[in-house]
Amino acid sequence: MRLHRLDITAFGPFGASQSVDFDDLSAAGLFLLHGPTGAGKTSVLDAVCYSLYGSVPGARQGSGQGMTLRSDHAAPGTRTEVRLELTVAGRRLEITRQPPWERLKLRGKGTTVDKAQTWLREYDPTTRAWKDLSRSHQEIGEEITQLLGMSREQFCQVVLLPQGDFARFLRADAEARGKLLGRLFDTRRFAEVEKRLAERRRATEAQVREGDAALLADAHRMQQAAGGAMELPELAPGEPGLAEAVLEAAAVARATARELLTIADRRLSAAESARAATGRELADARELDRLQRRFAEARERAARLAERSDAHRAAQERMERARKAEAVAPALELRDAADSEHRRAAAAEARARALLPQALADAGAAPLAAAARRAAEELGGLESARRAERRLAALVEERAGLDRQERADEEVRQEAETWLADWETVRTALRSRVDSAQEAATRAEQLAVQRDPARRRLTAARQRDRLADDTEAARQRALAAAEDAVEARAHWLDLKEQRLHGIAAELAANLTDGTPCAVCGATRHPAPARKTAGHVDREAEERALTAYQTADELRAQAERHLGAVREALAAARAEAGDTPTAQLAEEAEELEGAYTRARATASGLHAAQEELRRAEGEREQRVAAQQQAAVRSASRVAGRDRLEREQAALEEELTRARGAAESVTARAAQLERRAALLTDAADTARAAEDTARRLKDADARLADAAFRAGFDTPADAAAALLDDTAHRELQRRLDAWQSEDAAVRAVLAEADTADAARRPPADLTTAEQAAADADRRLREASSARDAADRCRAELDRLSAHAATSVRRLAPLREEHTRVARLASLAAGTSADNERRMRLESYVLAARLEQVAAAATARLLRMSSGRYTLVHSDDRSGRGRSGLGLHVVDAWTGRERDTATLSGGETFFASLALALGLADVVTDEAGGVRLDTLFIDEGFGSLDDQTLDEVLDVLDALRERDRSVGIVSHVPDLRRRIHAQLEVVKGRSGSVLRQRGAG
Repeated sequence: MRLHRLDITAFGPFGASQSVDFDDLSAAGLFLLHGPTGAGKTSVLDAVCYSLYGSVPGARQGSGQGMTLRSDHAAPGTRTEVRLELTVAGRRLEITRQPPWERLKLRGKGTTVDKAQTWLREYDPTTRAWKDLSRSHQEIGEEITQLLGMSREQFCQVVLLPQGDFARFLRADAEARGKLLGRLFDTRRFAEVEKRLAERRRATEAQVREGDAALLADAHRMQQAAGGAMELPELAPGEPGLAEAVLEAAAVARATARELLTIADRRLSAAESARAATGRELADARELDRLQRRFAEARERAARLAERSDAHRAAQERMERARKAEAVAPALELRDAADSEHRRAAAAEARARALLPQALADAGAAPLAAAARRAAEELGGLESARRAERRLAALVEERAGLDRQERADEEVRQEAETWLADWETVRTALRSRVDSAQEAATRAEQLAVQRDPARRRLTAARQRDRLADDTEAARQRALAAAEDAVEARAHWLDLKEQRLHGIAAELAANLTDGTPCAVCGATRHPAPARKTAGHVDREAEERALTAYQTADELRAQAERHLGAVREALAAARAEAGDTPTAQLAEEAEELEGAYTRARATASGLHAAQEELRRAEGEREQRVAAQQQAAVRSASRVAGRDRLEREQAALEEELTRARGAAESVTARAAQLERRAALLTDAADTARAAEDTARRLKDADARLADAAFRAGFDTPADAAAALLDDTAHRELQRRLDAWQSEDAAVRAVLAEADTADAARRPPADLTTAEQAAADADRRLREASSARDAADRCRAELDRLSAHAATSVRRLAPLREEHTRVARLASLAAGTSADNERRMRLESYVLAARLEQVAAAATARLLRMSSGRYTLVHSDDRSGRGRSGLGLHVVDAWTGRERDTATLSGGETFFASLALALGLADVVTDEAGGVRLDTLFIDEGFGSLDDQTLDEVLDVLDALRERDRSVGIVSHVPDLRRRIHAQLEVVKGRSGSVLRQRGAG
């Protein structure tokens, strides 16, 4: 990386635009950056860092996204800008950055903040022109970081060599040295490995503890299942040997449970044998008791059968007579059916003849049928007369309908004439209502247009009156705030100037013997400056600046408030004019009243229009109804004449047809009834004759059947018959007697039953008690055996589960052991880590060895071959080892701590260390060539010879085509180094003066 040009505008102490031509300064290889304290030497380096990374080192960045980088000396309209032109990785780039800028608004009062801007351009040698690459902060930052291969912190340590930091690094302890090396070489991944290993150790330890807790829970359940006979191991989860102890205790519990189960099995077998013996004895006693009772019951049943033997023989005889009577039953049923049919026919004939005239009451069936035929013929002749009678009734009804229609039409005509007589008056009144409502609606619309402007003018007038008073008060506050801000700024500038005059005393207050001066680097301070009366320190200046900033902010707020009040007052006056508020209120009230009255009148427009439309529709309906009624009345005259002629003809025909009857229908009803009665009488007479013949035949067949069955008369056969229910009941009694007799004979013939009857009575009570006792003992033994078996099964299950858990936890235990060993080894707490060196420290120690080797190459030249830097991994006290740094003195041959070096020796050792670290970090960053370096201060502690040797070393960097910028106050360097960049400070800001090698 080589710097070519730097342009600075309104940055840090530089109020105007300044430029640095690094190509001219770098031509000699060494160039000097010098100037008085506070002039802005470090700000030049900050500008380089800001152009590359968008931020400056340390606390100088401040807050507010870089807004504090703006120069207090800059003109209000000048924006802060830094532009850097450089070559990196063979590419010539130009980076321009503008931090956020608070400026005055282009329109109106107050300020606004412009966002930060960044441009990246690349020079194209072929076209000899710059081309834009990006304007994105993120893209440009990633591109620069990738090209340089280092972060901002690494850049500030490698390119902008802070000599004071490396002096502290040289004397620092292992922890402080590790922090700096960690930032430069980014060993966070190794620290992350330590963290991950520790987290993994805690995670596996928690999992092992969780598994052991579950194993102990299984052990407690096994102890409960074993009834407290199992002893638990006195170990906590996570302790070694817990799994083996639990499994051993489980094995003992399982063996004990199996022994108890064997004993319970033997007791159960003995109880089952005793239960079987008592069961057999009880069964024998119950069988003997059953047979004895069976024999006694059979003797009693035989005695009852003997008592019912006579009744059994009578039932047998009754069943025999019933079987004979069954042969006569069909003839009896046929005779009864014929008799019933004859009685029904005779009764129907008597009823039919009772309805006939006296002349035909005794006539036979044939004369009755002939009379019925004559009545039917006469009835057929009346059919046409019946149709005429129905037509006459319809004509009468039709004439009545015509009369009703005539009356209804007359009523319609009269009502229409009455309503239409007042139509013109009604129409005129409704039309007048509609016109009035329409005029009111038009007037309301006109008033509505006038009402809103009147309201706005009234509101604006009221606001105008209020703002007129507020404007004067705001103006007075703004003037007072402006005066306070001017006074606060003058006070702050006075204090700042007083502090600059006495800055030497302020710097001298922090000097101690043996500590290098921050200005010249000397460790001896023979005549430090003293504070005078009225000395202004940094805190007083900052309080004055804070007071000024607060007063200025109050001034800006007051001016913004005054501008807002004036704008509002102008707007109110433009709207309301100069008319008094009371007059505008009166006009608005009158306009509102007129608008309300017009709206009330216009609200009836729709109702008036609807009523007019309904009235016109009703008029049209009534005129149409009147015309239709006249047309219908004219058409009914012809219809009425036709109906009268047809009615006269039908009445003449009906008079001839009905004779003496009231009507044709009455005459037809008489003939229908006569024909029906005659027909029914003839049918019933023929039916009575037929049933009398069939009854005579049935009597003859019944007498013959009773004689052949052995009965004297048909009545005897009928008495012997049994119905189905009586027959089934009698047969059941006979069958029951026979079954009972057979069963009794079979029981009395059984040998074992007779033998049991001869033995003593059975003792069931004693046998049942013995069997109950045996059952109870068997249940107790079975329950004890089941409990022992459940205990054994539960212990087997829990033991198997515990064994499975132990096997499942075995890989986790191994992993925990392995991870814990690695974590303690990486953390430096393991006994195997003899030097208690952490993993990150181990990696940094390797880097420190490289840095020490690279620094020694230059330190040998600077110290005339006397000093060599070496890395030491010895432990310091009780701390950890790995990041020690010692110096080997070739004159004494001894290795000693770097803290024993003098001030000058410490400087060139720190410089050699910084240059060596720059080489190592450069190689670590991917070999990016660093052609421009800056070294900040410390040369004042060297004698002339050592200064020559150090400058020779720095001058040798030109052999690698590097240029080195030295930041120093030492006057002798101005004579030795011809290429110089001087920073000159003044009240209006600092300026740069550049002088080349020539």
